[in-house]
Amino acid sequence: MSTENALLTILVDRINNDTLVLPTLPEVAVKVRQAADNSDVNLMQMADVISQDPALSARMIKVANSAIMGRSVKVSNLQQAVTRIGLRQIKNIATAMAMEQLFVSNNEIIKGYMGKAWQKTLTVASHSITLMEFYLKNNKHTSLNRDSITLAALVYNIGVLPILTEAERHPEVFANPSFLAHAIQKLSGKIGSSIMRAWEFPEEFSNVALSWADPSYKLEQISYVDFIRIGAILEGTLQVSDKSAALQVYIEKGVIPSMDLFSSDEYNDMLDDVKDMFS
Repeated sequence: MSTENALLTILVDRINNDTLVLPTLPEVAVKVRQAADNSDVNLMQMADVISQDPALSARMIKVANSAIMGRSVKVSNLQQAVTRIGLRQIKNIATAMAMEQLFVSNNEIIKGYMGKAWQKTLTVASHSITLMEFYLKNNKHTSLNRDSITLAALVYNIGVLPILTEAERHPEVFANPSFLAHAIQKLSGKIGSSIMRAWEFPEEFSNVALSWADPSYKLEQISYVDFIRIGAILEGTLQVSDKSAALQVYIEKGVIPSMDLFSSDEYNDMLDDVKDMFS
């Protein structure tokens, strides 16, 4: 049996037996989520929790000053940022901004793969969040919201992490990038869904991880999966034979108005602002 097939067999067996080592949610994200679920926690206490992580604190200020918050007056400290974002949204947005901490490795080869995976995730997320902003403008009564799409778009491909971690024990497979791409395409959705359940995230996030790359995915009701699939098509992560035909499905479904959206200055200005939020 080749090394590639052996690794694939190991991954499948561990998935089926629930013995695959899954990544844990970053500590600061756990603390933020616990605080957000505590009805007695106020904005000042939440700011204290986030302040324990300087990098996350800086990110939250950047989010508060971003175009998606729709404010021209800039905030200059974490307390103001948390107040502007609000306790309801802070749980998902802070968790999303902590995700980058997981895409790290001491192995240079793995580090390179994880870095590329994270950059692709950011591009897909930027498109998904921008698309959601345009959708919300025309669909005021939808249950979909920006804080959930922000988190969903940054965890949709989390299933790649255990695959890369397991592959680290078989360095020879990195001589065959197409194998890794095949393993990720075949297994990352199921693994990602398992991670979402292990983190006790709502089912909608598990569905995102499981369905975003599923070629048989069909759902009449508009969901977060649609926005992430569009972002993945635009980025090239979700490969399709005819991009225009693939996107036409979402025009007919009512997710996007037309292909003209992607060439409009309004869309691209918003996209740049969202990308800047992650830089």
